Amino acid sequence: MTQLVKPRTLFIGLAMLCVLATWLSLALGPVSLPLLDTLKAALRMLGAPIEAQGLEQAELILGQIRLPRTLLGLAVGGVLALSGVAMQGLFRNPLADPGLVGVSSGAALGAAMAIVGGTYVGGLSDAFGPYFLSLCAFLGGLGVTALVYRLGRRNGQTNVATMLLAGIALTALAGSVVGLLTYVADDATLRTLTFWNLGSLNGASYSRLWPLLLVSVGVAVWLPRRAKALNALLLGESEANHLGIDVEGLKRELVFCTALGVGAAVAAAGMIGFVGLVVPHLMRLLAGPDHRVLLPSSVLAGASLLLLADLVARLALAPAELPIGIVTAFIGAPLFLYLLLYRRV
Repeated sequence: MTQLVKPRTLFIGLAMLCVLATWLSLALGPVSLPLLDTLKAALRMLGAPIEAQGLEQAELILGQIRLPRTLLGLAVGGVLALSGVAMQGLFRNPLADPGLVGVSSGAALGAAMAIVGGTYVGGLSDAFGPYFLSLCAFLGGLGVTALVYRLGRRNGQTNVATMLLAGIALTALAGSVVGLLTYVADDATLRTLTFWNLGSLNGASYSRLWPLLLVSVGVAVWLPRRAKALNALLLGESEANHLGIDVEGLKRELVFCTALGVGAAVAAAGMIGFVGLVVPHLMRLLAGPDHRVLLPSSVLAGASLLLLADLVARLALAPAELPIGIVTAFIGAPLFLYLLLYRRV
């Protein structure tokens, strides 16, 4: 695919979009703040010598509610898009999704077990406090992904097609168990489980944020270092081997990074679809298939998309709030169909 936009132009445009989305995310909501006051309060929180008079409410709202929510949206959107690029590179298929290795379904299973079984393991839940649900979701995602990877191994080699089929099978199995837990749940538990499966940035806090930030920064630093190897993998596994790429090691790294990134994102914000599928498509249309450009541009685009989707979720039915998974599906599904039918990605 020909490159339509120069990398520098693309990065500048995406950086400006990300800054604008962040600014709007901090300013707008059920209680909207003037844009100028939001900027002044944000700069003051960063240590700028700005007069505090008249900014007390803005600083309170930003520090306690908007800032952790915005940072959570940036991290979730960025790591989901980055994981989407990694999976599309691994499967050499632009239709690949991060959930293909079972991490999303495993995280959903872990969360469902935590939500439904929480009443039976109250002591364990109290011991881990606010991290109990996220920890169960994260461990569920890692566990199912490890099983998918193990099933895809034959004679010391990882068969991508077998791994794909194993992911589909285990995703269906995890879905059936989640369905069973949904069936036996009481009304209050069922409501919690339903809203978690639809995804939301509501209730973001610094305690939920910092584990995701650590994972997201680690994945965002590591995967771009493998950009040249991913470019070689586009030629095929044999060709990549001839070019000196450790293909088996690369596969392990891609699966591990995707499991970490998506598992942490789902654990922090619930199930959010289409970001890891649509964003790499759009960036590939704009910048071409070079992963040296595709990976960092997808991070910026994914973070911006999720913040804008969260704004729609907050404002569409204010003061009520839509689950963000519904918004991303409304945005992502038509866009994906357009790309599939008319752009022939």
